[in-house]
Amino acid sequence: MSEATEQTPDDTSCGFVALIGAPNAGKSTLLNSLVGAKVSIVSRKVQTTRAIVRGIAIEGQSQIIFVDTPGIFAPKRRLDRAMVTNAWGGASDADVVALLVDCKKGIDEEVETILERLKDAPRKKVLVLNKIDLVPRENLLALAQTLNERCVFAETFMVSASKGHGVPHLREKLATMMKPGPWLYPEDQVSDAPLRSLAAEITREKLFERLHDELPYEATVETDQWKTMPDGSARIEQTIFVARDGQKKIVIGEGGQMIKSIGQAARKEIMEAAEQKVHLFLFVKVRSNWADDPERYREMGLEFPRGG
Repeated sequence: MSEATEQTPDDTSCGFVALIGAPNAGKSTLLNSLVGAKVSIVSRKVQTTRAIVRGIAIEGQSQIIFVDTPGIFAPKRRLDRAMVTNAWGGASDADVVALLVDCKKGIDEEVETILERLKDAPRKKVLVLNKIDLVPRENLLALAQTLNERCVFAETFMVSASKGHGVPHLREKLATMMKPGPWLYPEDQVSDAPLRSLAAEITREKLFERLHDELPYEATVETDQWKTMPDGSARIEQTIFVARDGQKKIVIGEGGQMIKSIGQAARKEIMEAAEQKVHLFLFVKVRSNWADDPERYREMGLEFPRGG
């Protein structure tokens, strides 16, 4: 057993913090900044983190386990409904719920929806205003006041997740809100997301970075094989699933240039995450009805919603 998990409840604390927010509020960027490593997909396009990814931070004697929830709160399709159920499930299980608001956007329809559900939630709630470097100070204070009038927050924090401003203070304060008890994870563990899932998310990120205008976000990536070779390197095979033949051609690109570019960028980042040499092989397949396949949901850690 790891030393970290042998600490006594007398001198350690541990707990769960759920990060809730609208798409592109900066949840994944904040999670990565709080933990100090890349554990959740970050993309310029409005993306949603599909599976709950737990990032684990150590602050003094406290272990903070972050639950990064999907950022969809107006569900239309089956996949969206599964993600919303997952997001609120993560929030209700947490010790602290942190609402992250993009202070440049302010209170839009999605934030309104979250506030309505959040105000009656029995958990301790904190407000995190993100992207403070993009908004005049007086606007920040007015937004903070309005949000606190709408929902009871124990504390309000102002951060720039991308620049790291205010993040150490946020982590310190969250540590004080954790309950006394032993750590649940070894000290050197950043995330409990399996490497196979993280590798799939990295490739998916590289896919959307390059094709964010041409490809709807329904495209998904699965790691089919992760085999450690005799020389210590990893052979990884992944499949990119798209809905139509036309999308397959876009992903492959002229002369295979696009998929080669995606593969090179993904391989580099997977190598950093896995801390070993990686040989990455990408395949593209058309699977038109994947959003209605219960097996795909299980692989993403989501519950398949019954009904249309």
